Amino acid sequence: MALRIDAHHHLWQYSQKEYGWIGPGMGAIARDFGPQDLLRELRACGIDGSLAVQARQSVEETDWLLALAERSQFIRGVVGWAPLAFADFPEVLERWSGRSKLKGLRHIVQAEPDDEFILGKEFNRGISALARSGLVYDILIYERHLPAVIKFVDSHPNQLFVLDHLAKPRIKDRQLEPWRSCLSELAKRENVYCKLSGMVTEADWKNWTPDELRPYAEVALDAFGAGRLMFGSDWPVCLLGGGYEKWLATAQGLLGNLSAAEKDLVLGGVAAKVYCL
Repeated sequence: MALRIDAHHHLWQYSQKEYGWIGPGMGAIARDFGPQDLLRELRACGIDGSLAVQARQSVEETDWLLALAERSQFIRGVVGWAPLAFADFPEVLERWSGRSKLKGLRHIVQAEPDDEFILGKEFNRGISALARSGLVYDILIYERHLPAVIKFVDSHPNQLFVLDHLAKPRIKDRQLEPWRSCLSELAKRENVYCKLSGMVTEADWKNWTPDELRPYAEVALDAFGAGRLMFGSDWPVCLLGGGYEKWLATAQGLLGNLSAAEKDLVLGGVAAKVYCL
């Protein structure tokens, strides 16, 4: 059977101070989530391995995720955080040079007050240094950031990028534009890949249906094709919208028109290639 990879999940030691974005109505995820919690989900769903993604902007969290991954064979890689926009970024990156499970970095661009943060000189200097390392950069944004991201990507043609959560389209509002046009334009850049993830929490958590998600999945498939799209659970955040097994089954249904070989790419093959898992 083809390799099954969850290309996007989180692990954390919960505190209200560190995870202030976990607010009212989100009690299902206001607790610790560790490797053993994850392993139960992976085994129940037939997933072979996973990629742990940062949830806090700290070097300490990246160190912690790497330590967990090195003790847990099923966590095949980590997308961590580093001070990309700071002068000491090359030194931090050098400190991790022997950590083979570090596969990429991410910054929570969606939380920056400046919608054009990603075009900043210091941040782009860091991305240029990252390109020399061979690590992937995960792009976490809202749909309104897509025009700036297109300019950003064009400045770094030799860097591999992965767009998280389809750039968070306004599924709850059932709005396709301008997200559809911008996503399709971004997808013309062959060095950009995309995660089929995070969709249920952009919809109405308690009342979403697969049919509401389908138009957004179809746009992503048309734009990127099976060869540049990868499944991610966004666990444990997906617990807000029904849980791991429900989202996986939904994602597989959204891929229903693909061939078996194309489904294998989205459900594991693309992630294994892009992140060298």
